[in-house]
Amino acid sequence: MNNKFFSFAILLTTVASVAVGQVPTGYKGKPFTDAEYTKGVQTIPGRLELAYYDLGGEGVAYHDTDPINKGSGELNRKPDHQRPGVPLALVHFREQEGVDISFTKDFADFNHPNKVDPKVNQLYIGWQEDGEWTNYTVDVKVPGLYKIITVYGYQDNKSSLWLNNKKAVELVLPENTGDFHHWTQATVGQISFPVGGLNLLTLHYNKGSNLAYLDFVLVKALP
Repeated sequence: MNNKFFSFAILLTTVASVAVGQVPTGYKGKPFTDAEYTKGVQTIPGRLELAYYDLGGEGVAYHDTDPINKGSGELNRKPDHQRPGVPLALVHFREQEGVDISFTKDFADFNHPNKVDPKVNQLYIGWQEDGEWTNYTVDVKVPGLYKIITVYGYQDNKSSLWLNNKKAVELVLPENTGDFHHWTQATVGQISFPVGGLNLLTLHYNKGSNLAYLDFVLVKALP
C-alpha cells in the first residue's frame, strides 16, 4: 500500500474515533429501551426525558439513597393514584428500580393553574434526596452551544450536569413555585458539546423539586 495513502487512512480513522468515542471507557450503562419506548439513545438537539435514564442499575446508571421507587412502586400502588385510562406500564414505570418516578395526574397537577402546564401523564423524577444522580447516553447530532430549558415543580435543587464525567454546568431553577405539583418552565443553564456522537450526561441533583425533562436548544453550532 502507498505510504501516503496508508498514513491518510490512519488519520481518518483517528479523527472518526475521536468524533464519536466520548462515552468514558469502561462505562457499562446502556440507553434505555422497553416494550413501549423503542427509540433507544436520546438525541441532542432535542428533549431528554429524565425518566429514560440508562439501563444498568444502582451505581452504574443511577444512584438513589434507597432501593424503593417511591412513586411507581409505592404511591402508585394506591387505587386512587391509578388514574382512569392510564396504562399500568406507565403507572408502574421502572417500579423495580430505586429512582423515584411518577406521572402528572389530574387531581395533583392540573386541578389548579400552572404557569406552564406539563404534558398530561408526563413522567418525572421526584422524591429527590441529596447526592442522587442519573446517567444518560445521548447522541449529539450537532456539536455546539445549547441552552437548557426545563419544566419543574417547586424550588431549586442545586442540580448540575456532567459531560463525560466532568462537570459542565450548574443548573439553576429560578423560581420557587410553592409546591411540588405547581409547575413552571425556565431556562436553567447552558452547555457546550465540543464533539458529536455518543456522549454521557450525568444529572446530579438534591432535595427540592420534581423534574420532568431537559430541552437542549441549539444556540450556536461549532464551525
